[in-house]
Amino acid sequence: MFAADVIKQDSEKAISDLKNMGVHVVMLTGDNENTAKAIGKIAGVHEVVAGVLPDGKEKVIRSLAKRGTVAMVGDGINDAPALTRADIGIAIGSGTDIAIDAGDIVLMKSSLSDVPKLLRLSRRTLATIHQNLFWAFFYNALGIPLAAGVFIPIFGWTLTPMFGAAAMSLSSFCVVSNALRLNFADISSSRHDRRMRKKLSAPRLKKHRARVKALSLSAV
Repeated sequence: MFAADVIKQDSEKAISDLKNMGVHVVMLTGDNENTAKAIGKIAGVHEVVAGVLPDGKEKVIRSLAKRGTVAMVGDGINDAPALTRADIGIAIGSGTDIAIDAGDIVLMKSSLSDVPKLLRLSRRTLATIHQNLFWAFFYNALGIPLAAGVFIPIFGWTLTPMFGAAAMSLSSFCVVSNALRLNFADISSSRHDRRMRKKLSAPRLKKHRARVKALSLSAV
């Protein structure tokens, strides 16, 4: 017989959304293995690493970083080293001051559902940056030769300073307007979620799990 904490209602949905995005979800905890596995099974995480001390969490994060980008979500004093070690440290706003200082991002609500929202917003922001860079490059690749008179001998095209100034203003207007579309992004919806990357092959996943298990055992 063992006791288990009750997870928050939105935790299962948040973890499900992260998994649908291709995120490999690992639960790191200092609790005993039975309690951790019970909570992990309910939450639906991929891996559970239990009985981990603060420096053990940092070691696990370091190991995960060898596979790719790692984001760590935590709210306690013991999570601070791991938050610092992770590529992206996400602190819960209601957590300790040390965890908040160690995190790169602070969630104002004590809700894991904000983590998928954060990922959706970051993806759309990056997509908007790529769009603006593309159109700015295309616009200037056409406008600069036109202003320099390159097309005069071929097509007879010219660009007066008045139209050049108007074109530059229009370019800035288009870029800013495209960026402002983020204000209308529905980051709560999972309709447009896409997988981040392919799953690990069986040999690599087996090797990683063995490494994580060894780290957790050494930390106990």
